Amino acid sequence: MIHLDDDLAVVDKPAGLLVHRTAIDAHEEDAALQRLRDQLGRPVWPAHRLDRGTSGVLVFALSAAVASLLGHALAERRTHKRYLALVRGWPMTEAGVVDHPLARDPELPSAGQPRLEAQTEWACLRRIELPVVTDPRFPTTRLSALACEPVQGRRHQIRRHLKHIAHPIVGDANHGKGPLNRTLAAHLGLQRLWLHAQQLTLTHPISGVTLTLEASPGPEWRRFLGPVAD
Repeated sequence: MIHLDDDLAVVDKPAGLLVHRTAIDAHEEDAALQRLRDQLGRPVWPAHRLDRGTSGVLVFALSAAVASLLGHALAERRTHKRYLALVRGWPMTEAGVVDHPLARDPELPSAGQPRLEAQTEWACLRRIELPVVTDPRFPTTRLSALACEPVQGRRHQIRRHLKHIAHPIVGDANHGKGPLNRTLAAHLGLQRLWLHAQQLTLTHPISGVTLTLEASPGPEWRRFLGPVAD
């Protein structure tokens, strides 16, 4: 538990865990909402969503009224989010902004959908070179650890934006590169979406106090957050 009071419960969600049960994963009964509800012995409401593969800060409201207040704060961009992402390749610059409108629903063809404003700020934290071949043209594989801050929070925004700039997230089955994902999963001994919700700053909807909620990246991130590669 990252934070608990009379109105909010904040947890560090592991990669691979659903936020709540869905019809899409009807066979899966384990989910963060059910775990927290059983732990606290009371109903809980998810204030926002993380993809199943994403780890990190996840906020639940302890009443429907608080859930509504948090929903408005998120929709009106009165929160600040910071993610870690491990991506393919080395960006040509140390930082940048992806300003690329996105279709509302990434599960549907983009044609015919309205495009919504979307910007993601990013900064390169580390450049990594692994002695593994994921592309026959190169003897090694270059990766980068990025800090990403989405301005809006469209569905899959960071994943779609990093794909747009040709630096897809490692382990992203929908927006990444299959051969690279499979080879690196075997090399690392771990298959996951390498995206972590590291920090969320918000104003407490009842007390008005500013909360900075943080979840440290798991031990699997250590090798990618070390010294900068030459």
